[in-house]
Amino acid sequence: MFDHISIQLLAGQLLIGLINGSFYAMLSLGLAIIFGLIHVVNFAHGAQYMLGAFVALLLLNTLGIPYWGALFIAPVIVGAFGLLMERTILRPLRGLDPLYSLLATFASVLIIEGLMRLEFGSSGLPYRSPIPGGVNLGFMFLPWYRGWVVVFSLAVCLGTWLLIEKTKLGAYLRAANERPEIVESFGINVPRMMSLTYAFGVGLAGLGGVLAAPIYQVSPSMGSNLMIVIFAVVVIGGMGSILGAILTGYLIGIVEGLTKVFYPEGSNLAIFVIMILALILRPNGLFSAPEKSR
Repeated sequence: MFDHISIQLLAGQLLIGLINGSFYAMLSLGLAIIFGLIHVVNFAHGAQYMLGAFVALLLLNTLGIPYWGALFIAPVIVGAFGLLMERTILRPLRGLDPLYSLLATFASVLIIEGLMRLEFGSSGLPYRSPIPGGVNLGFMFLPWYRGWVVVFSLAVCLGTWLLIEKTKLGAYLRAANERPEIVESFGINVPRMMSLTYAFGVGLAGLGGVLAAPIYQVSPSMGSNLMIVIFAVVVIGGMGSILGAILTGYLIGIVEGLTKVFYPEGSNLAIFVIMILALILRPNGLFSAPEKSR
Protein backbone atom coordinates (compact mmCIF):
# COMPACT_ATOMS: atom_id res chain seq x y z
CA MET A 1 0.00 0.00 0.00
CA PHE A 2 2.82 2.38 0.89
CA ASP A 3 5.34 1.08 -1.66
CA HIS A 4 5.19 4.32 -3.63
CA ILE A 5 6.25 6.42 -0.59
CA SER A 6 9.90 7.45 -0.83
CA ILE A 7 12.14 8.97 1.84
CA GLN A 8 12.30 12.14 -0.27
CA LEU A 9 8.52 12.48 -0.26
CA LEU A 10 8.27 11.76 3.46
CA ALA A 11 11.05 14.22 4.37
CA GLY A 12 9.62 16.89 2.09
CA GLN A 13 6.17 16.66 3.67
CA LEU A 14 7.69 16.68 7.15
CA LEU A 15 9.47 19.91 6.26
CA ILE A 16 6.24 21.42 4.94
CA GLY A 17 4.51 20.26 8.11
CA LEU A 18 7.17 21.91 10.27
CA ILE A 19 6.88 25.16 8.31
CA ASN A 20 3.08 25.18 8.55
CA GLY A 21 3.37 24.18 12.19
CA SER A 22 5.65 27.16 12.81
CA PHE A 23 2.92 29.52 11.63
CA TYR A 24 0.22 27.58 13.46
CA ALA A 25 2.25 27.77 16.69
CA MET A 26 3.07 31.47 16.42
CA LEU A 27 -0.46 32.54 15.50
CA SER A 28 -2.17 30.31 18.06
CA LEU A 29 0.33 31.53 20.66
CA GLY A 30 -0.78 35.12 20.14
CA LEU A 31 -4.42 34.05 20.17
CA ALA A 32 -3.93 32.07 23.39
CA ILE A 33 -2.20 35.01 25.09
CA ILE A 34 -5.03 37.37 24.17
CA PHE A 35 -7.78 34.99 25.26
CA GLY A 36 -6.00 33.56 28.28
CA LEU A 37 -4.90 36.88 29.78
CA ILE A 38 -7.60 39.37 28.76
CA HIS A 39 -10.52 37.09 27.73
CA VAL A 40 -10.88 38.48 24.21
CA VAL A 41 -11.76 36.10 21.37
CA ASN A 42 -9.67 37.82 18.71
CA PHE A 43 -11.23 36.77 15.42
CA ALA A 44 -9.17 39.54 13.75
CA HIS A 45 -5.95 37.62 14.35
CA GLY A 46 -5.77 36.37 10.77
CA ALA A 47 -6.33 39.87 9.39
CA GLN A 48 -3.56 41.19 11.64
CA TYR A 49 -1.26 38.43 10.34
CA MET A 50 -2.13 39.56 6.81
CA LEU A 51 -1.37 43.18 7.73
CA GLY A 52 2.10 42.13 8.89
CA ALA A 53 2.84 40.70 5.44
CA PHE A 54 1.49 43.79 3.67
CA VAL A 55 3.44 46.16 5.94
CA ALA A 56 6.64 44.24 5.10
CA LEU A 57 5.79 44.46 1.39
CA LEU A 58 5.06 48.20 1.57
CA LEU A 59 8.21 48.89 3.58
CA LEU A 60 10.23 47.20 0.84
CA ASN A 61 8.45 48.74 -2.16
CA THR A 62 7.98 52.29 -0.86
CA LEU A 63 10.84 52.91 1.58
CA GLY A 64 13.35 50.31 0.42
CA ILE A 65 13.46 48.72 3.88
CA PRO A 66 14.47 45.07 3.40
CA TYR A 67 13.12 42.00 5.12
CA TRP A 68 15.47 42.20 8.10
CA GLY A 69 14.28 45.69 8.95
CA ALA A 70 10.63 44.75 8.39
CA LEU A 71 11.08 41.81 10.76
CA PHE A 72 11.31 44.35 13.61
CA ILE A 73 9.33 47.31 12.26
CA ALA A 74 6.23 45.55 10.92
CA PRO A 75 5.26 43.81 14.22
CA VAL A 76 5.55 47.17 16.01
CA ILE A 77 3.30 48.86 13.43
CA VAL A 78 0.74 46.05 13.54
CA GLY A 79 0.93 45.97 17.34
CA ALA A 80 0.24 49.74 17.41
CA PHE A 81 -2.76 49.13 15.17
CA GLY A 82 -3.89 46.45 17.62
CA LEU A 83 -3.51 48.94 20.48
CA LEU A 84 -5.79 51.35 18.61
CA MET A 85 -8.33 48.54 18.08
CA GLU A 86 -8.24 47.68 21.76
CA ARG A 87 -8.75 51.26 22.88
CA THR A 88 -11.58 52.07 20.47
CA ILE A 89 -13.41 48.76 19.91
CA LEU A 90 -12.59 46.24 22.61
CA ARG A 91 -12.16 48.29 25.78
CA PRO A 92 -15.83 49.37 25.84
CA LEU A 93 -16.74 45.65 25.72
CA ARG A 94 -14.48 44.64 28.61
CA GLY A 95 -16.34 42.73 31.28
CA LEU A 96 -19.04 41.53 28.89
CA ASP A 97 -19.45 38.05 27.45
CA PRO A 98 -16.50 37.13 25.14
CA LEU A 99 -19.07 36.66 22.36
CA TYR A 100 -19.23 40.44 22.03
CA SER A 101 -15.50 40.73 21.39
CA LEU A 102 -15.73 37.89 18.86
CA LEU A 103 -18.47 39.70 16.95
CA ALA A 104 -16.59 43.02 17.11
CA THR A 105 -13.34 41.53 15.85
CA PHE A 106 -15.20 39.58 13.16
CA ALA A 107 -16.69 42.85 11.89
CA SER A 108 -13.18 44.33 11.97
CA VAL A 109 -11.95 41.48 9.76
CA LEU A 110 -14.57 42.23 7.13
CA ILE A 111 -13.66 45.93 7.13
CA ILE A 112 -9.88 45.38 7.06
CA GLU A 113 -9.96 42.73 4.34
CA GLY A 114 -12.44 44.75 2.30
CA LEU A 115 -10.23 47.86 2.41
CA MET A 116 -7.10 45.87 1.55
CA ARG A 117 -8.92 44.19 -1.34
CA LEU A 118 -10.03 47.56 -2.70
CA GLU A 119 -6.48 48.91 -2.52
CA PHE A 120 -4.41 45.91 -3.62
CA GLY A 121 -6.85 43.57 -5.36
CA SER A 122 -7.50 39.93 -4.61
CA SER A 123 -4.52 38.32 -6.34
CA GLY A 124 -1.37 37.51 -4.40
CA LEU A 125 1.73 39.69 -4.54
CA PRO A 126 5.26 38.22 -4.45
CA TYR A 127 7.90 39.02 -1.84
CA ARG A 128 11.50 38.13 -2.61
CA SER A 129 13.16 35.60 -0.30
CA PRO A 130 15.85 37.26 1.86
CA ILE A 131 17.86 34.01 2.05
CA PRO A 132 17.98 32.45 -1.42
CA GLY A 133 19.28 28.99 -2.12
CA GLY A 134 19.46 25.97 0.12
CA VAL A 135 21.38 22.82 0.91
CA ASN A 136 21.08 19.34 -0.56
CA LEU A 137 20.78 16.87 2.31
CA GLY A 138 20.95 13.88 -0.01
CA PHE A 139 17.39 12.75 0.60
CA MET A 140 15.87 16.22 0.13
CA PHE A 141 16.64 19.85 -0.72
CA LEU A 142 16.27 22.21 2.24
CA PRO A 143 15.74 25.90 1.32
CA TRP A 144 17.67 28.12 3.70
CA TYR A 145 14.76 30.45 4.30
CA ARG A 146 12.34 27.71 5.29
CA GLY A 147 14.88 26.36 7.76
CA TRP A 148 15.27 29.88 9.15
CA VAL A 149 11.48 30.19 9.63
CA VAL A 150 11.34 26.97 11.66
CA VAL A 151 14.28 27.93 13.90
CA PHE A 152 13.24 31.56 14.38
CA SER A 153 9.58 30.78 15.14
CA LEU A 154 10.64 28.14 17.65
CA ALA A 155 12.90 30.71 19.35
CA VAL A 156 10.08 33.28 19.43
CA CYS A 157 7.61 30.77 20.87
CA LEU A 158 10.06 29.58 23.52
CA GLY A 159 11.03 33.14 24.45
CA THR A 160 7.39 34.18 24.77
CA TRP A 161 6.57 31.18 26.94
CA LEU A 162 9.50 31.98 29.23
CA LEU A 163 8.38 35.62 29.42
CA ILE A 164 4.82 34.71 30.40
CA GLU A 165 5.57 31.80 32.72
CA LYS A 166 8.97 32.51 34.28
CA THR A 167 9.31 36.27 34.79
CA LYS A 168 7.87 38.81 37.22
CA LEU A 169 6.13 40.58 34.32
CA GLY A 170 4.42 37.34 33.36
CA ALA A 171 3.38 36.81 36.99
CA TYR A 172 1.78 40.27 37.03
CA LEU A 173 -0.04 39.50 33.77
CA ARG A 174 -1.43 36.23 35.10
CA ALA A 175 -2.39 37.86 38.40
CA ALA A 176 -4.10 40.76 36.61
CA ASN A 177 -6.23 38.20 34.80
CA GLU A 178 -7.41 36.56 38.04
CA ARG A 179 -7.24 39.29 40.73
CA PRO A 180 -6.83 42.72 39.10
CA GLU A 181 -7.58 44.59 42.33
CA ILE A 182 -4.54 43.01 44.03
CA VAL A 183 -2.25 43.94 41.12
CA GLU A 184 -3.58 47.52 41.17
CA SER A 185 -2.70 47.73 44.85
CA PHE A 186 0.96 47.46 43.80
CA GLY A 187 0.55 50.65 41.76
CA ILE A 188 0.28 48.87 38.38
CA ASN A 189 -2.10 50.28 35.77
CA VAL A 190 -4.07 47.13 34.93
CA PRO A 191 -6.07 48.58 31.99
CA ARG A 192 -2.84 49.73 30.36
CA MET A 193 -1.29 46.31 30.97
CA MET A 194 -4.29 44.65 29.32
CA SER A 195 -4.00 46.99 26.33
CA LEU A 196 -0.29 46.23 25.92
CA THR A 197 -0.99 42.50 26.25
CA TYR A 198 -3.42 42.71 23.35
CA ALA A 199 -0.91 44.73 21.33
CA PHE A 200 1.78 42.12 22.05
CA GLY A 201 -0.44 39.27 20.86
CA VAL A 202 -1.32 41.24 17.73
CA GLY A 203 2.38 41.98 17.17
CA LEU A 204 3.06 38.23 17.18
CA ALA A 205 0.46 37.87 14.42
CA GLY A 206 2.19 40.65 12.46
CA LEU A 207 5.55 38.94 12.94
CA GLY A 208 4.07 35.73 11.56
CA GLY A 209 2.89 37.69 8.52
CA VAL A 210 6.40 38.99 7.85
CA LEU A 211 7.78 35.44 8.06
CA ALA A 212 5.05 34.21 5.70
CA ALA A 213 5.52 36.89 3.03
CA PRO A 214 8.47 35.23 1.20
CA ILE A 215 6.80 31.79 1.31
CA TYR A 216 3.16 32.49 0.49
CA GLN A 217 1.60 35.05 -1.81
CA VAL A 218 0.79 38.27 0.06
CA SER A 219 -2.96 38.71 -0.35
CA PRO A 220 -5.92 40.09 1.62
CA SER A 221 -7.32 36.59 2.17
CA MET A 222 -4.11 34.95 3.43
CA GLY A 223 -5.19 35.32 7.06
CA SER A 224 -8.76 34.11 6.60
CA ASN A 225 -7.46 30.87 5.10
CA LEU A 226 -5.62 30.13 8.36
CA MET A 227 -8.06 31.26 11.04
CA ILE A 228 -10.23 28.14 11.19
CA VAL A 229 -7.12 26.00 11.63
CA ILE A 230 -5.68 28.37 14.24
CA PHE A 231 -8.86 28.30 16.30
CA ALA A 232 -8.84 24.51 16.09
CA VAL A 233 -5.23 24.46 17.33
CA VAL A 234 -6.13 26.67 20.31
CA VAL A 235 -9.14 24.49 21.17
CA ILE A 236 -7.08 21.29 20.97
CA GLY A 237 -4.25 22.71 23.07
CA GLY A 238 -6.57 24.34 25.58
CA MET A 239 -8.13 27.80 25.42
CA GLY A 240 -5.63 30.20 26.96
CA SER A 241 -2.86 27.58 27.35
CA ILE A 242 0.40 29.15 26.14
CA LEU A 243 2.40 25.92 26.07
CA GLY A 244 -0.57 24.03 24.63
CA ALA A 245 -0.83 26.47 21.72
CA ILE A 246 2.87 26.08 20.87
CA LEU A 247 3.05 22.28 21.12
CA THR A 248 -0.26 21.72 19.37
CA GLY A 249 0.67 24.10 16.55
CA TYR A 250 3.78 22.11 15.68
CA LEU A 251 2.02 18.79 16.27
CA ILE A 252 -0.85 19.66 13.94
CA GLY A 253 1.56 20.88 11.25
CA ILE A 254 3.46 17.58 11.35
CA VAL A 255 0.28 15.47 11.40
CA GLU A 256 -1.07 17.45 8.46
CA GLY A 257 2.16 16.89 6.52
CA LEU A 258 2.24 13.15 7.23
CA THR A 259 -1.44 12.79 6.32
CA LYS A 260 -0.66 14.23 2.88
CA VAL A 261 1.80 11.35 2.42
CA PHE A 262 -0.31 8.45 3.63
CA TYR A 263 -3.85 9.70 2.91
CA PRO A 264 -3.80 12.92 0.83
CA GLU A 265 -7.59 13.04 0.48
CA GLY A 266 -8.00 13.41 4.23
CA SER A 267 -5.22 15.91 4.92
CA ASN A 268 -7.62 18.84 5.25
CA LEU A 269 -9.88 16.90 7.59
CA ALA A 270 -7.28 15.46 9.96
CA ILE A 271 -7.06 18.53 12.21
CA PHE A 272 -10.83 18.66 12.70
CA VAL A 273 -11.02 14.94 13.47
CA ILE A 274 -8.36 15.53 16.13
CA MET A 275 -10.31 18.53 17.45
CA ILE A 276 -13.52 16.51 17.82
CA LEU A 277 -11.67 13.69 19.59
CA ALA A 278 -9.98 16.21 21.90
CA LEU A 279 -13.30 17.84 22.74
CA ILE A 280 -14.85 14.46 23.53
CA LEU A 281 -11.96 13.00 25.53
CA ARG A 282 -10.52 16.16 27.09
CA PRO A 283 -12.83 19.16 26.64
CA ASN A 284 -10.49 21.59 28.42
CA GLY A 285 -7.68 20.88 25.95
CA LEU A 286 -4.83 18.40 25.76
CA PHE A 287 -2.37 20.60 27.65
CA SER A 288 -4.66 22.44 30.06
CA ALA A 289 -4.79 21.58 33.72
CA PRO A 290 -7.69 19.23 34.49
CA GLU A 291 -10.49 20.65 36.58
CA LYS A 292 -10.46 19.58 40.20
CA SER A 293 -13.43 17.58 41.31
CA ARG A 294 -15.63 19.26 43.87
